[in-house]
Amino acid sequence: MRELGRLVVVQPDGSISLSRPLSDPRYEEPLSGFYWQISADGQHTLRSESMTRGSLDEHIAHSSEILHTLERGPTGPAITYGFTRKGPNGEDIHFVIATDESELDRLENRFIRDLSVWLVGLAALLLATGLAIITFGLHPLDRLSRAIGRLRRGEAQELEGEYPAEIAPLVTDLNAYLHQNAEMVARSRVQAGNLAHSLRTPLAVITDEAERLAENSACAGSSKVLLDQTRMMAQQIEFQLARARSSTGQPYSARWVRLPDVAEPILRAMQRLHPDKHFTLYMQGCEGLEMPLDEVDYSELLSILLDNAGKWAAREVGLEFSCRPDGSVAATIRDDGPGMSEEQRAQAFEIGSRFDSQKSGSGLGLAIARDLASSLGLSLDLENTPDGFAAAVRF
Repeated sequence: MRELGRLVVVQPDGSISLSRPLSDPRYEEPLSGFYWQISADGQHTLRSESMTRGSLDEHIAHSSEILHTLERGPTGPAITYGFTRKGPNGEDIHFVIATDESELDRLENRFIRDLSVWLVGLAALLLATGLAIITFGLHPLDRLSRAIGRLRRGEAQELEGEYPAEIAPLVTDLNAYLHQNAEMVARSRVQAGNLAHSLRTPLAVITDEAERLAENSACAGSSKVLLDQTRMMAQQIEFQLARARSSTGQPYSARWVRLPDVAEPILRAMQRLHPDKHFTLYMQGCEGLEMPLDEVDYSELLSILLDNAGKWAAREVGLEFSCRPDGSVAATIRDDGPGMSEEQRAQAFEIGSRFDSQKSGSGLGLAIARDLASSLGLSLDLENTPDGFAAAVRF
């Protein structure tokens, strides 16, 4: 617009002309969408070569300032600019330039398309950068999580690996706590075992003296009380020794063990221990089943229950593993023995409970079994069956 104003030559007689064409060649292409027009009162109107038809409204140019508006152009809606200048005789010279609105729309669309492409690329780059930062930044925490998983599964005794300075103190403190806790548990187990062993000798002396007192009729009552109490003390000592021998409560003791593999050698041992009984293993969809259990405690639990069943069975003892649709697993020890009454089942887990003094045992087996099952996170139930008796361990 300003270039057009500079190129106009006004003659003394008021006629107007252009010293040279505009620098933009599109004003010379017919109906290109770029047009200009110069008009003055009583003079011939000059138009660009591109305006082969129609005209521009000169009334848009009514001020010395450049103004613009949207008007109808030769080839459609056009953004039109205009301003006026005084001629030598005081007449108004109107300068008007127009550009098709479609041209602006095209430029806008191209700009938006290019901008969108770059913004999408930038978003993809930022997303990739963010994912990379998260992946590499949180990788130490992921390694820490896997290390904790190995620790919980019993595959490691401490958090292994090198970690960044930000979380290294946490790992160090946690490892120190784990070792301290393990030492405390081990020390407590040793102390419990030592205490139980140290009580055995004086308890044996007291028992011997009570048996001697029983030979004196005058002291028979007191002797019976002493023998009863020493028997209870001996049962408690045996119970605590059995707990101390197990690995229950030790950290890192759990391993993934195959239940049938652990049960088979126990069944063979029980067959030798009770040669007149027949021990059988049954599997119901549990072949190769693995559970995160301490193998020592699990073996001890099965041994107690199978030995108890062997003592009371008439001929048959069966160990059945059954996998249920809800994901639970049950190990059921069945025997064809006489079973228990409701009252006996209520007392079966008490320390020292014995229902037949003719059978060998100390009355501690089921109490220890229940303690082992509870520590392993299992449930232990006793129930009568149509063919005898069953002890069910549920995982």
